[in-house]
Amino acid sequence: MKSWSVGLTGLLGLVAILAVSYADSGLEVAVGIVIAALFGFGWPHYLAIPARKTLGLVISIAGALSAIAANFSNGPSYLLWLAPIIAVGVGAIFAVQLIRGTGQSHRLESTFGGVVGVLISAVGSGWIAAHRFTGDGALTLITGASAVVVLLLGMIRWPDRIIAPLGLVLGALAGPLVAIAFSDLHILPAAVIGVVVAAILLSFRRLNSIVPALHSIPGGIAMGLAPVLSLGGVVYFIDKMLIF
Repeated sequence: MKSWSVGLTGLLGLVAILAVSYADSGLEVAVGIVIAALFGFGWPHYLAIPARKTLGLVISIAGALSAIAANFSNGPSYLLWLAPIIAVGVGAIFAVQLIRGTGQSHRLESTFGGVVGVLISAVGSGWIAAHRFTGDGALTLITGASAVVVLLLGMIRWPDRIIAPLGLVLGALAGPLVAIAFSDLHILPAAVIGVVVAAILLSFRRLNSIVPALHSIPGGIAMGLAPVLSLGGVVYFIDKMLIF
């Protein structure tokens, strides 16, 4: 799967999250579960680790349960169940590594990769929690707009020494522009959001550029969705800091 396809996958996932944030809550959690499943089953393929089906199932369930919990938890602590779900997911990853009988020489890599997958999949529920916390979705839109700009830029096949600073600048500009047009948020906090979002996405772009070429479609899908899911927790905690 080519690098531009990976970026396009992330872009489509982000657009889906932003679109359903203005729709019915049931649709929002459904999209969260679908994205968690796609990421979960693809992440072990991306890492090329053994026991892919079992680890993928654990990662997918962790993401799905986190999305459901964020959608139905009572506020203001919409991510109250995130830590217990991650703990259970990590425990399940260790259990899988202990009982499986193949690929013992890669057990350490599989464990680390599975744990990271659980973390990424689970924190994706932050998108749902952030929208429930703010209500109007303005901060979600600001974050999403900055991410869209950086993802589009990242699909250009230029070296990182050009994309990285340009992405930070454009991310910092996109946030304030959306804030001026669609919310009452001050320019400086919006710019900070844009820079943080750009830094996370550019880090994943760098990771994708230093690993071998992706020949697996599920692995490419997972890599495309990974930065979008990772932004979920960032969106939620930035929203809480700005409001309080």
